[in-house]
Amino acid sequence: MKVMTLAAVAALATVSFAAQAHGPTRQKVSESIEIAAPADKVWAVVGEFQDASWIPVVEKTEGKGGNDAKATRVLTLKGGATVEEELNKRDADKKTLSYRITKVDVKTLPVNDYSSTIEVEGDGAKTKVTWKGAFYRGYMNNDPPADLNDEASKKAVLGLYKAGLENLKTKVEKGS
Repeated sequence: MKVMTLAAVAALATVSFAAQAHGPTRQKVSESIEIAAPADKVWAVVGEFQDASWIPVVEKTEGKGGNDAKATRVLTLKGGATVEEELNKRDADKKTLSYRITKVDVKTLPVNDYSSTIEVEGDGAKTKVTWKGAFYRGYMNNDPPADLNDEASKKAVLGLYKAGLENLKTKVEKGS
């Protein structure tokens, strides 16, 4: 019986160690907002991949490829940092677009392997916009520093989504 107990303890210790050593897990976040405007009006702003001016931290958008798959853009943020992105898919009929970050300094946005989808769903004069993202934290090894851990990554992305969607709402509802 002692041999089985020791073997069981050894097996549990191995499983526990292995579970701690696996590295980061993919994080997923989502934020939505309702806008008092028809979906086409909202899509005209958010559906243009080459224009991210509705996101408050973006000072300038430069890109190539328009709204076609594999189109690229560089977002220059207020303060000078840049984010490089690539469009995966844009469906104007369904009013969705999916893109990914191809290059960002984790000090700017503490994420790795980031992908995102924006969905616009209309209901007459009201529209729901949902911005979803999936990513790994900014520090890919075990024991990340506080500014690059899962919580910091989720907080940064959700803050970006909330500010972006609030600004989109203001822009579309005021017609600017």
